Amino acid sequence: MTERSSEEEGQALVERFDALLCDLDGVVYAGPNAIDGAPESLRRVREAGRAVMYVTNNASRPPSAVAEHISSLGAPTTVDSVVTSAQAAAALLADRLAPSTRVLVTGATALADEIRAVGLVPVRTQDEEPGAVVQGFDPHLGWADLAEAAFTLADESLLWCATNTDRTIPRERGIAPGNGTLVSAVAEATGRKPLVAGKPEAPIFTEAADRVGARRPVVVGDRLDTDILGAHNAGMESIEVLTGVDGPENVLAAAPEQRPTYLLGTLRELFGPYPRVDVDREEGRVSARCGAARAEVASGVVTVTAPREDLDGWRAACAAWWAENPHDAAAPTLDWQDRA
Repeated sequence: MTERSSEEEGQALVERFDALLCDLDGVVYAGPNAIDGAPESLRRVREAGRAVMYVTNNASRPPSAVAEHISSLGAPTTVDSVVTSAQAAAALLADRLAPSTRVLVTGATALADEIRAVGLVPVRTQDEEPGAVVQGFDPHLGWADLAEAAFTLADESLLWCATNTDRTIPRERGIAPGNGTLVSAVAEATGRKPLVAGKPEAPIFTEAADRVGARRPVVVGDRLDTDILGAHNAGMESIEVLTGVDGPENVLAAAPEQRPTYLLGTLRELFGPYPRVDVDREEGRVSARCGAARAEVASGVVTVTAPREDLDGWRAACAAWWAENPHDAAAPTLDWQDRA
């Protein structure tokens, strides 16, 4: 959370960017259902003449199905506005394998289709003599599928690519295991680590920005370890929105490379000015102010003068704590002093 010019302070946050690179699960929707206010906000961004690209680590659905889902929720979009980790994985493999190489697909039909689209041949068994393995999320994967990948990867000469390694995925009923848990099962069985194609690696973000010629893109996400880290890796600013996996406590304790530029409660806040955050050092203590909220760091304790539900309090706490710990991840003790 960096200091802003007086000109920026008065403008709506969205006006600082020419494109939003949005995560989906936890930002736009949770399972089949829209997150409150998200479709309307994204429609407003496009109506204001700014591009919206959707960057997702979910490799279980084709871009056409993703675009249809987003549109059905009230934010009309096209297939070209969707970039998936399955596409990123297919591109990675195409760069490293000869055309027509067989690739064992441990994942959904959508992943197999992307493998086929780049001139490789998707297969499902070790007996078909694959030259590589690609693994992506599929809610219908079972033990036999993971075992087939493990058997194949016993040949250490074979390339193993994972679309993504998200440990969890938000669903309408709560937080569920993500592709990372399934990749970990194969890793434990084989003693190997895969190449990762999607977030938090930079190419999936640069591909999204390049498609619309964005010069000032911002990554919008709910996960520090994929969306925000990916933005850092791509050299882009980032917005953490508190509608998905990571809450404000996680943001406060984040490692430097997972600290967002901006912290929002919902996407509706894109259309208001972002509050100024000022950091001061006095008598060996670091403090920060955001609006009427103030945070002070002393001996590993962050004292916040604001109601706990006040987002400006969290913004001030993050700014003060990060200034005190610029190079390390650490979780402070919080002392909330409610003004009321």
